[in-house]
Amino acid sequence: MKTVPVAFHPLARLLHWLMAVLILAMLFVGVSMISDLSPRHTWLLSLHKAIGLALLLLVLVRIVLRLTVPHPPLPADLPTVQRLAAGASHLLLYGLMLAMPLIGWGMLSAGGYPLPLHLPALLPHDLQLYAVLRQAHGWLAYVLFATVLVHLGAALVHGLVRRDGVLRSMSPAPLRNRQANDQD
Repeated sequence: MKTVPVAFHPLARLLHWLMAVLILAMLFVGVSMISDLSPRHTWLLSLHKAIGLALLLLVLVRIVLRLTVPHPPLPADLPTVQRLAAGASHLLLYGLMLAMPLIGWGMLSAGGYPLPLHLPALLPHDLQLYAVLRQAHGWLAYVLFATVLVHLGAALVHGLVRRDGVLRSMSPAPLRNRQANDQD
């Protein structure tokens, strides 16, 4: 007899919500940073770099946790197309959460800009590469924002329409230690 968790591990839930707040902050800081050339720009840029580095570390922990700790399955009655969409959207989210800070780091390296915490340059100084990475970073930010909106919409459908426990399984509130039994 194998127990199947009904909720994500508490650390996974903490990382999920912490990263959700940081990602939203990053998106707003990024937009503000681009449109604000006042003295605040330098502060926004520093904040953007710091949050990006924090997100890179957190997503690495989150990936390890996702691969090593059991998580609740999707509802059995979820249509195959929705299962595939859920898997694809999660892969896209994890990919973007990993790629965005790495592209930012590479972009700063290629542009010859100072790196937070005296990190080593990922790429050589190359202004053409910097321009490509800057554009990619901007476009991927839009993709990340759209993916977050779709993720939020799907979570709300699970929580408010289907009421199938998916939203509750990632709830930031502590859940009772209930386990569903699964026969092997």
